[in-house]
Amino acid sequence: MAFSSSLLLGAVIALTGAATANAAPSVDYVALGDSYSSGVGSGSYISSSGDCKRSTLAYPSLWASAHAPASFSFTACSGARTGDVLANQLGPLNSSTDLVSISIGGNDAGFSDVMTTCVLQSESTCLNRIATARSYVDTTLPGKLNSVYDAIKAKAPSAHVVVLGYPRFYKIGGSCVVGLSDKVRGAINGAADYLNAATAKRAADHGFSFGDVTGAFTGHEICSGSAWLHSLNWLNIGESYHPFAAGQSGGYLPVLNALD
Repeated sequence: MAFSSSLLLGAVIALTGAATANAAPSVDYVALGDSYSSGVGSGSYISSSGDCKRSTLAYPSLWASAHAPASFSFTACSGARTGDVLANQLGPLNSSTDLVSISIGGNDAGFSDVMTTCVLQSESTCLNRIATARSYVDTTLPGKLNSVYDAIKAKAPSAHVVVLGYPRFYKIGGSCVVGLSDKVRGAINGAADYLNAATAKRAADHGFSFGDVTGAFTGHEICSGSAWLHSLNWLNIGESYHPFAAGQSGGYLPVLNALD
């Protein structure tokens, strides 16, 4: 009996050791970026985050809740541009950081001004503003993204970095019967694709993963009848054209999960 017990105990120890050896390593996760990463539009904002409007329902918070990382630093902030990331968000990064997520570039390219122009001014003025934004993406944004990505790599050289893109806003020919024309909606969608393509190229050149969320949001655009994005909200302008909580959990989180 003693011999049998010893064998059983040895087997348990061996199995436990094997399980420990095969367990996923602890992850130190840092979430950077703009309002699409902080969770603007999803509600449940963390009071201590102030105007940055970081949400417990944003994809970084949801990922952290599901994976219980060894550490989680959430510095994404509403309205952030590339310069804000460099100045204010990189503090938690270090040589032990394993995973970094970020969405950035939309504010640099003038996302808010494009939408304001398109909603309040003529179709031709809107299309000209979109053309100006696309030119910025061609000429200026790549260098700004390079600066951010270089800084991330320098501070967290061992981290897996996932760069998240932006959804298309509109379903063309959908349920919306008033508001912007389909020509304008299509141009806005095309601008999102243009920004995503430029961002993906910069990410790839730095050895980072790019998370394209357009597929996840297909069927859930504004005018789809099952939108995961706020339309224009005059009562809370800041949440306009940002994902609901469903867009964070159903759109962004699965893309991060597939690439983490």
